[in-house]
Formats: sequence, structure tokens, C-alpha cells
Amino acid sequence: MTCSILVGGAWGDEGKGKCITYLCNNDNPDIIARAGVGPNAGHSVEFNGEKYGLRLTPSGFVNTESKLMIGAGVLVNKDVLFKEFEDLKKYNVKERTLIDSRCAIISEEHMARDKASKHLAEKIGSTGSGCGPANSDRVLRTIKLAKDIPELEEYITDVALATNEAIDDGKDVFIEGSQGFALSLYYGTYPFVTSKDTTASTFAADVGVGPTKVDEVINVFKAYITRVGEGPFPTEMPQEEAENKGLEEYGVVTGRKRRVGYFDMELANESCMINGATQIALTCVDRLYPDCARTQNYSDLSAETKSFINDIETATGVPVTIISTGPDLKDTIDLRKELL
Repeated sequence: MTCSILVGGAWGDEGKGKCITYLCNNDNPDIIARAGVGPNAGHSVEFNGEKYGLRLTPSGFVNTESKLMIGAGVLVNKDVLFKEFEDLKKYNVKERTLIDSRCAIISEEHMARDKASKHLAEKIGSTGSGCGPANSDRVLRTIKLAKDIPELEEYITDVALATNEAIDDGKDVFIEGSQGFALSLYYGTYPFVTSKDTTASTFAADVGVGPTKVDEVINVFKAYITRVGEGPFPTEMPQEEAENKGLEEYGVVTGRKRRVGYFDMELANESCMINGATQIALTCVDRLYPDCARTQNYSDLSAETKSFINDIETATGVPVTIISTGPDLKDTIDLRKELL
């Protein structure tokens, strides 16, 4: 049994939603716990022909046997959460979701401050979801916690205790982080970053799991790289080139067009080092190499694709174990058994 953490390798938008859905659907963890900043980051999930944009609910919700939890380090907007309960009611998400009593709560005031700040809204490119001001108030110890909100009473639990007991009992725990390594408040492209650290170490702390209990860190990279908002982007390509290559994308939360660039081996190496990655999941290979679309066997990949994957493994020293070749869950090459 294992405790695994999934991390975005760059600036978010790496296709974490599909990876989480695939892994949780196949591995059947007892607990799927959400870590990260809060509702400023969206995960896209496609399942059974339907597409969902999630901001707080763990993307592994499609595994209806798993308990869904939101760790103490995650900011919660109760309106966003309740809307997702309604959108996902056929999966019984409301009945399966528990929130740590120590989660900080985003208020209307936090969102207003976020949108009114010229620095955050214009220079940094904030999503306006209130996360920066809310984290600021948490540091000042003035914010309300989940345990203070009557509407959340039935969902409150001690997520740290629940996850640690599950691990100690030999059950699987899957921790999903949001955003990406290069948006980390500490290690990202400051000041064009989010309002807290976004590495595996902090995701473990968000849920209350100590480092000695983590078995796997899965770092997710897209075959090309994208970024929403302002900030350095060393491998960025012209928008016209991105459009010609069919690589146009839009943010799940903001709807803003994403900036597009070539895969950054230097960033990938640093991301794997600081996250302590044990595996790499590589997504959107089919968009960079259309001849590999929907391929489900590694042997069927083109020589060019295999060479690209080998270059990533050489640059990072980490094996590529999951390869996504399309939006459907079945469009996945899973090489994890080869590591055993």
C-alpha cells in the first residue's frame, strides 16, 4: 500500500486532472485528498463523455468507492464547493467529501480585495478568486476557519488523522496538488507566482502527512508547456506558431488564452529535483505528435516520440511511467509495472 503525491511540473495546466482520474480509477485509493492553494486553480476531468472543471473537489471523484478530503492547507470557498456538490451529485460527491476543520475560508471581501488590487489583478495576473488576500489574512491570524462556518459543520473532520490512520492501516492514500512547481511562492518565477508553496513537500503538509510516509511523487509535465498570466517564459513560442501547431488552450478558471512554449528540460530537471519526483507523467503527447493519438502501447509510439521521452528521462533522471495520448482514460500508456 502506498501514499502518493501528484504535482504539476511547471506553471500548472499540465493535464493533472486526467492523470489523477486515471490513477484513482485504476488504483482505487481509500482516500483521495486535495492539497494546494484553493479555488484559484482548475482541474479538467473528462469521464464517460462528460467534461468537468473542478476548483476544489478532488479530481479522483470518479472512483465512487474513495473518500474525498480537503486538507487543512487548502483555502475553501463554500459557494464553489456547494456548486460542485450539485454538479457532481450523480457521483455522490457531497456524501463522500470531508473538510479539515482548519481550512481557511475565502469570503466575498477576499475576492473583492483580489480584484481591486492593481498589483494582483494587472501585474501578477491573479484569477480574482480571493486566494492571495485570504492567505495574507491567514498569516495575520485573522481569517475564519471551516470549523467557524455553520453550513460546513456536517463536512468537518480531522483530515490529518484520517489520512495517517489509513496509511498506518495499510490503505492507499492519493494526494493531489494544484497549480504547478514554477508557481511556487518560494521556487517559482517570483513575483509572478501564487500565494504559497506548490511543491510535494507542502502538499504533504497541506494534508498532514509527514515526509517519511510518502512513497511516490508523480511529477506531471505536458509535452509542450503553457502558462496563464504574466511572468518569465524562456521557451515561449509566438502565438501564431502555437495556433499553426494546433496548441491553443484556455484556462479552466479564467478562460484566458494560455501562452504556449516548447518543453523546458532545465525547468523539468529543477522541478523533479525539488519535488523529489520518483515518476513522471507526460500528457498531451498526441497534440505534439499527432501520429501517436490514442496509442495505448509504448511499442507503437513513433521513434521521434520515444526519443523525446528518452531525452526527458536523461535530463531529469526520473522514469516516465504514464504517457497520455488522448483525452479519454483508455488513451494512456502505463509503464509503472515495468519498474517493479
